[in-house]
Amino acid sequence: MEVIASRDFNQLFIYLDILFLVGLTAILFYTKRYMTIIFGIFGGIIYFLVDYGIFYKILGTRIISGAAPFTFLLWLSMSYGFTNFAWIWLFFNKDKRFFEWSVLIPVGWFAVALLSQNFGSGFIEISISRGTSSYHGFMALILFVGYALLIFMNLKNENIPGKRIDIKKLMLMGVLVQFSWESVLLITGIRAAGVTPLIINSLLETNLGMPIIYFIHKAVTKFYSEDLKVIRTIGSTKTDTIQ
Repeated sequence: MEVIASRDFNQLFIYLDILFLVGLTAILFYTKRYMTIIFGIFGGIIYFLVDYGIFYKILGTRIISGAAPFTFLLWLSMSYGFTNFAWIWLFFNKDKRFFEWSVLIPVGWFAVALLSQNFGSGFIEISISRGTSSYHGFMALILFVGYALLIFMNLKNENIPGKRIDIKKLMLMGVLVQFSWESVLLITGIRAAGVTPLIINSLLETNLGMPIIYFIHKAVTKFYSEDLKVIRTIGSTKTDTIQ
């Protein structure tokens, strides 16, 4: 089944979004959430490699009108890659201000969309679209394998206290992140393709990465704290933990 994910907006949207990203990064930096910033940048790079490298260059499913593909997709990837991955990292951190972050990010997206529509009439109009039939099946396979692994680990460790993974929370967070910005795009008219992309993309596209991010977070936080202090060195045991 082909699901066309399209957007129509003006160039002011990009400028406002960059300001929002700079502001969000500044707040994360000020509150010493350095690892969140690093992982957000990592997410942007991953999104760019997929969107520009695979969707645009290899598969040819990404179509852009009104902007240079490389620089545009670099911004688009860093925008949603950074915010999505930073938000998810804060979730896995069980950040004590997670509710505040979960309000700030979607409200920022909403404000950028509406401000650009109100004041962007003199800016260049940009249209983008992306077909999904050539890769959504592969994404679904990644989704299945990731969650099947988590389920297997829970079954294996069902009698070991503290070893069970809360799969419900992982899946809810994976859906929430994509659903939030898909909803903003739909409500503000930027994505006018109806609810089908909202439902399918929310269930699939960000959610497929949750098991992978879970293992990355578990591995990284064994050695580094959120403010980049070394907890223990590679190869050390728990008794060798740096105080």
